[in-house]
Amino acid sequence: MHVTGPTVFVVDDDPSVLRALERLLRSAGYAVEGYASPEAFLERAPAERPGCVVVDLRMPGLGGLELQDELSRRGCPLPVVFLTGHGDVSSSVRAMKAGAIDFLTKPCDDTDLLAAVERAIARDAEARAARGEQQALRTRFEALTPREREVCLRVAQGLLNKQIADELGAAEKTIKVHRGRVMEKLGVESVAELVRLVDRLEPGP
Repeated sequence: MHVTGPTVFVVDDDPSVLRALERLLRSAGYAVEGYASPEAFLERAPAERPGCVVVDLRMPGLGGLELQDELSRRGCPLPVVFLTGHGDVSSSVRAMKAGAIDFLTKPCDDTDLLAAVERAIARDAEARAARGEQQALRTRFEALTPREREVCLRVAQGLLNKQIADELGAAEKTIKVHRGRVMEKLGVESVAELVRLVDRLEPGP
């Protein structure tokens, strides 16, 4: 079956804990996949699937922090919720700095875990929407001709048609035509909108 909604990926080397977490999350209506080790999860790391990861901090082999690092290295931006049986302050600080949603001490309250998972999935949805919007903007920009891009960037810098014409060695009325096409293709109606769009394309087309 093809899963399109968010999935909670649970990684814990304790079979009883893994089963309990899977039951809890399924009872809350989530699609769940359980893995007994980070290595098993990474074999199927779902870069394009929405959701989040709930992972034990300390396990044989790779631990939760190493899993978080590896997901980041692979460009798999799933939010992470950590579970630990140890009150490890330095690890929790490192995890949160790397973007973890929460760091819960076992045995954690069911309500706290479900709230953390809900926040993680919401953050993932927001991040995916932002990436989709960014890609749509870039696609529109890439639809411009090379000359239109040159004009677009100079308009965004605040240059007037005459100044752009002088820089590019073109007639002012030709620049005016290019400028109109740029505005139409990018779906903007003012220079202010164009400036904001170009800014959002940073680090630069």
